[in-house]
Amino acid sequence: MLIGAWVGFVAAMDFRVTVVLVVAVGGLLWCASTLLLLFDYRHRIDAGPGVPWRRLAVPLAVAVVFGGVAGALTGSWQLAVMPLAQSLVLLNWPRGVRFRVVVAATLLLVALAFVDSATDALGMGIPTWLPGAYAALLPGMTVSSLWFWDVMVTLDRARASESRLAATQERLRVATDVHDLQGHHLQVIALQLELAERLLPRDADAGMEQLRAARVSVDEARQGTRDLATRFRSVPLSDELANARDLLCAAGLEVEAVIDPDAAAAPASALGPVIRETTTNVLRHGGGRRARLSLTRTADAWRYEIANDAVQGAAVGDDGSGLEGVRRRIDDARGTLEVHADEEEFVVVVTVPSNAEEVR
Repeated sequence: MLIGAWVGFVAAMDFRVTVVLVVAVGGLLWCASTLLLLFDYRHRIDAGPGVPWRRLAVPLAVAVVFGGVAGALTGSWQLAVMPLAQSLVLLNWPRGVRFRVVVAATLLLVALAFVDSATDALGMGIPTWLPGAYAALLPGMTVSSLWFWDVMVTLDRARASESRLAATQERLRVATDVHDLQGHHLQVIALQLELAERLLPRDADAGMEQLRAARVSVDEARQGTRDLATRFRSVPLSDELANARDLLCAAGLEVEAVIDPDAAAAPASALGPVIRETTTNVLRHGGGRRARLSLTRTADAWRYEIANDAVQGAAVGDDGSGLEGVRRRIDDARGTLEVHADEEEFVVVVTVPSNAEEVR
């Protein structure tokens, strides 16, 4: 915007076309060179201390050359100094130095704006307060933008750190649970086997009893490990339903979803696999254009329903292996499975007790 303002003023003052082109093209080249400074600023956190003057010599040289040539051709001191002042503001200064650089650049540009106005640098008595004011405000606006940029980067890094910390805490919790579970059972098994070893030579029946108790402890440890893995692998039902809805929509179906606000309290271990399996059945065998999902709560149970319109001429039925797997899961949870199929719609209704997690 500043280069555009200067080009407009230079063109309005009837300067030669060469001068207008120098200000316009040179200004664009200078703006492009500042991208190197912004790139260096963006990666300053991973860089070493101080300002890498050698690497930034090219954009600074472009600023000096453009300012010198444009200022000499137009007779404006402010245009001569402005590119270099702006480029210096973009450098990765140490803490506290940037503020002094911005203040010095702003005061210098304001002073040069008064000099240009007093000397009528552009001629014909037209005031230069507009580009002068913008040039004086540019360092402050630039440092404000960089500050906002720093805030966004800091927030992004903090969010990433928080995610890593949460993952680490979750792994520690899993490790602690596994250690407590397996440590307890292994210690009990070791004691039972040691006792069986001592009893077998003297009392075979008592020794065998301890061996059977050790086998029961092994089964308990295996079941506890399985339950622990299931608990950590489970996905909230709200996420399961959202994934099912997205999959059906991606397949081109018009999806109507009704989800209870307390869906997170539903038994995920019982209904989660059912939602995945029935959604797969709709995608694999449905072939229609509409689908309906609902998860609602009754007095003492949860009711899940999924329906899709049947394809005309296609055979309907409920003897698929997928629904048989759903039926087994629901039976384990002491729930019910209902399948309604006709020429227009195929509906699967699953009802599980509210305490299905405790039942399992």
